[in-house]
Amino acid sequence: MQYQFLGIGYLTWITFLPILGMAVVLLIPRANTSAMKWTALAATVLQLVVAAVIWINFKPGLTGINDPNGFQFVEKFRWIDLPGVAWFGHVAVDYFLGIDGLSIPMVILTALISFVGVIASWNINKSQKGYFALYLLLDTGMMGVFVALDMFLFYVFWELMLLPMYFLIGVWGGPRREYAAIKFFLYTLFGSVLILLVMLALYFSVSIKDPATGQAMHTFDMLAMMNPQNFDPNSLLAGIGTYWRYVAFIALFIGFAIKVPIFPFHTWLPDAHVEAPTAISVILAGVLLKMGTYGFLRVSFPIFPDAILKFAYPLAILGFINIVYGALCAMAQTDFKKLIAYSSISHMGVVLLGIAALNTQGVAGGVLQMFNHGIVTAMLFLIVGVIYDRAHTRGLNEFGGLANQMPVYTGIMTVAFFAAIGLPGLSEFISELLSYLGAFQAFRWVAIFSSVGIVLTAGYMLWTLQRVFLGQLPEKWKGLPDVNGRELVALVPLMVVVILLGVFPSIMLNPMSSTLNHLVDFVHKVGTGLTAVK
Repeated sequence: MQYQFLGIGYLTWITFLPILGMAVVLLIPRANTSAMKWTALAATVLQLVVAAVIWINFKPGLTGINDPNGFQFVEKFRWIDLPGVAWFGHVAVDYFLGIDGLSIPMVILTALISFVGVIASWNINKSQKGYFALYLLLDTGMMGVFVALDMFLFYVFWELMLLPMYFLIGVWGGPRREYAAIKFFLYTLFGSVLILLVMLALYFSVSIKDPATGQAMHTFDMLAMMNPQNFDPNSLLAGIGTYWRYVAFIALFIGFAIKVPIFPFHTWLPDAHVEAPTAISVILAGVLLKMGTYGFLRVSFPIFPDAILKFAYPLAILGFINIVYGALCAMAQTDFKKLIAYSSISHMGVVLLGIAALNTQGVAGGVLQMFNHGIVTAMLFLIVGVIYDRAHTRGLNEFGGLANQMPVYTGIMTVAFFAAIGLPGLSEFISELLSYLGAFQAFRWVAIFSSVGIVLTAGYMLWTLQRVFLGQLPEKWKGLPDVNGRELVALVPLMVVVILLGVFPSIMLNPMSSTLNHLVDFVHKVGTGLTAVK
């Protein structure tokens, strides 16, 4: 069944609607800032509507991963076709989009967080035209990463995010915005270079038949790269378990690890979060961090299954380090925003621990944690933005007793904090439970030591609640207003999702299960040198 509107596929619409919004924003006269805001909001609302349509029509039973027939809403045509270019031979790049159970939660997450981010950007008063144009460009880059199935196209979208994020931090950020933006740029660019080198190595190692001529040709098709039979026997990356495949896997790992971020590539994150505007912190923690772990599952694991089986234990140990180190750093913070930034490092460690287990429970828990953490951390950064807009400070020790002054704000924040702790009945409980359950089966002692992070998270979250909301309210904060309608429009949908997935996690688990089961089966069969899964 073809899912199209006006002859254009749904995935193209959901990816490039923000670009259309950006074009309209650039055409609006500079003085009409209200029209710019409403245009950006309209673009993200339409994107969210398309995401809902895709969700409703998504069929949970199909597999995806390496099976061309397992993807849905597929759009594929030849984008670049250059026969016989020097020693490159026939260069062919496809415009290849599709989604499966791995990408559908990320598509929904990106659409929802992008919508919320526009609402959080409503009080931006500096160069609104540039801000909203770059914001919408960033939205397209993020969405494109989650729907691209051609490695070249994937890389284009991956790099497309770098420029707008650099300027959104560097121009609209805090006092140290230039330092934070340059640090983010350099870290990400280094990782991107490594990804590019591996992409080229894969391109020259994989050969398939051109459907038009029947001649052998190189390809950027991710699905073709997942089949060991498509590797040229004389190529650098041919042969399961060979040295260069491990080198390529490690290079890809570093490129994606920077985005997660995994210790020791994490130092750019606290600076970027602290200096970024509230909406950009929401985007950064809610969506961009997930691209690293998505890259592992979409690219690294199925293309190099032999390498991930070899390095699964070190990856689990890195997950443990992220969990405990991030939690200890968060506990030491007095800046509200920096505390949430370090908590993101800790919670992304749970994702690493789950996916490293390479079993159904662990991988499902890791992917669900990617979604849940995106929602919860977006709530937390919005909450920090609410108090900063009123008090112009994020110092945790400067507050106290806000529960009586701002009761609605306190209630929403309590839900977000207890969700981050992993309280039963809220979304992160299910994903953390599955991640630890899978990890316990694969790496018992690593999982046991990692569970210390649960206690540490409860410690710093409850201590923060005590410092901010309990005790005596300082005189200077007695005039602080509670959350307003605009802020509630951003926060309430996220809170509803947190509660809904805490009670009915199958809403998200069912669409993912077939794809993730297939991924686990594929990695173990191919990675151990058995027959490739068809």
